[in-house]
Amino acid sequence: MEFPFDVDALFPERITVLDQHLRPPARRPGTTTPARVDLQQQIMTIIDELGKASAKAQNLSAPITSASRMQSNRHVVYILKDSSARPAGKGAIIGFIKVGYKKLFVLDDREAHNEVEPLCILDFYIHESVQRHGHGRELFQYMLQKERVEPHQLAIDRPSQKLLKFLNKHYSLETTVPQVNNFVIFEGFFAHQHPPARKLPPKRAEGDIKPYSSSDREFLKVAVEPPWPLNRAPRRATPPAHPPPRSSSLGNSPERGPLRPFVPEQELLRSLRLCPPHPTARLLLAADPGGSPAQRRRTSSLPRSEESRY
Repeated sequence: MEFPFDVDALFPERITVLDQHLRPPARRPGTTTPARVDLQQQIMTIIDELGKASAKAQNLSAPITSASRMQSNRHVVYILKDSSARPAGKGAIIGFIKVGYKKLFVLDDREAHNEVEPLCILDFYIHESVQRHGHGRELFQYMLQKERVEPHQLAIDRPSQKLLKFLNKHYSLETTVPQVNNFVIFEGFFAHQHPPARKLPPKRAEGDIKPYSSSDREFLKVAVEPPWPLNRAPRRATPPAHPPPRSSSLGNSPERGPLRPFVPEQELLRSLRLCPPHPTARLLLAADPGGSPAQRRRTSSLPRSEESRY
């Protein structure tokens, strides 16, 4: 693929690695340096055109690789250039491969769910005019060495038939593990997972779920015991032989008697009627400013002149 600007000057190396920042690589000494914003715009143009060409080759409705998607995701793109192609002295682009780590739920050979985060092949394209010349293997092998992974450790997103034949021919990846998503993994994928894949707990059958058990229903029938002191049992008339020592701390709770079952309502009302008045009530009656009834009668029998003196 050719562009109206100098690709050979933009990408000094044969294979250039770009992350989400799309920063221009270091330039060779002695070359002119245009404005940095122009270099980044050129990189964005190359990525957009490569994404369109890859989508057309795979019969996709829309490109899955673009400069805007690169900037919003932590993906890495490897771009392969052709320095010998100089029809206008500007070089050309042969192809690219885009990779990135993704958290996936995949099935193993026993159909158990596993949560993994492997390196995924997200897009791979070599220009039609230079296919079957070893460029695809050169680019793929460079990516494996740079990412330090083995081919069977990769997960491929919606691979085309050409890509599957490519992996079978060069890396002997033939037997796949069936999945329910769009990713394809090969036999040996789970052999070197670090850390090991986390298995999800098995789903509980719907028939085993009950609102509550029979023991729970029996528990709901038991009457709730009233709070203290209504649940206090009557004390014995004779005091204990050895009473417990009195605590010197203030605010201690009074001694509670042993608990007994729920008191019926009629018995509770009968005990309340027979209960003697509290000593505090007697003190309040004694401190009444009106005095006793006899005192009030003596005061009312005095003449009004005598009453005024009091």
